[in-house]
Amino acid sequence: MRSLLMTVLTLFSLAVLACRAEAEVVVVLNSGEGTITRIDRQTYQPMDHFYVGREPHHLMSLPDNSALIVANAVSNDLVFLNPKTGDILRRLTRISDPYQIGFSPDKHWFVANSLRLDRVDVYDAHDFHLVKRFELASMPSHMAFSPDSSTVFVTLQGSDQLAAIDLHALKVKWIIPIGKTPAGVILTPDGKHLLVGIMGLNEVAVVDYKTAQIIKHIPAGKGTHNFMPEGDGRHIFVGNRSGDTVSIIDTQTLTITKTFPVPGGPDDMEVSADGKELWITNRWIRQVSVVDLSTDKVVRTIPVGKSPHGIFFEHHAARQ
Repeated sequence: MRSLLMTVLTLFSLAVLACRAEAEVVVVLNSGEGTITRIDRQTYQPMDHFYVGREPHHLMSLPDNSALIVANAVSNDLVFLNPKTGDILRRLTRISDPYQIGFSPDKHWFVANSLRLDRVDVYDAHDFHLVKRFELASMPSHMAFSPDSSTVFVTLQGSDQLAAIDLHALKVKWIIPIGKTPAGVILTPDGKHLLVGIMGLNEVAVVDYKTAQIIKHIPAGKGTHNFMPEGDGRHIFVGNRSGDTVSIIDTQTLTITKTFPVPGGPDDMEVSADGKELWITNRWIRQVSVVDLSTDKVVRTIPVGKSPHGIFFEHHAARQ
């Protein structure tokens, strides 16, 4: 009987471990304390919490999904992380002030915006050696790439501008005034326009990047900040960080169809792969909110660290 009981307990333990191994992991960067919180999406419980570097703001996976890159702005390094285990695989120390990071769609370039140092660095994505440095004042913040990888667009938060850098010629193509304190920037699914969050004007600017012209202003909420596309590509979420709301933009009509409350300074967002949930870092209250997208209501809040910023889903909705 004792032997049977031990066998049952062993099988149960193995089953629990197997389930744990299959847990879908959500990674949150707590920029105010230099830590990472890993969350089990199935249970909505934090799995662990550990130091990664000074001021980690943004993160993304390598193009081959072999690791997650965490950009530590003040530590001046990139950390390569296994999101499944939390193991740090590598630390690259020669990256200067990486605030926002991105790979070009053709996987040839890796770009880092240096918010504190007023520059944009373009690296070879294969070995991360610096190819070109652009001095762009002031406060290069977020970025988006053209579909053909020829151009990277960068918001200049301190000088109220939007810049376009030609990645073939490695030169600045144009810089235009865009509005007070621009932040997030994203390409529309049809590849024709850029949407730019203008925090100081509480709106989204729509830009025809081929002509470098603003063609529309979309009133949003207070502190219009950052974007995340829904899996269908028809809609894009925009966080209004100072107004504690999130708005939904119809990308075909370029209008806001709905706005719902998310307390605590909604910042970065991720949509789950099944399209059922929107997870949002709340910059001011040490929490992540989970929104049920069938009702557009916050159904859970999860405690994390100080000033949560970047968020990453191991399995997320398709990004158009």
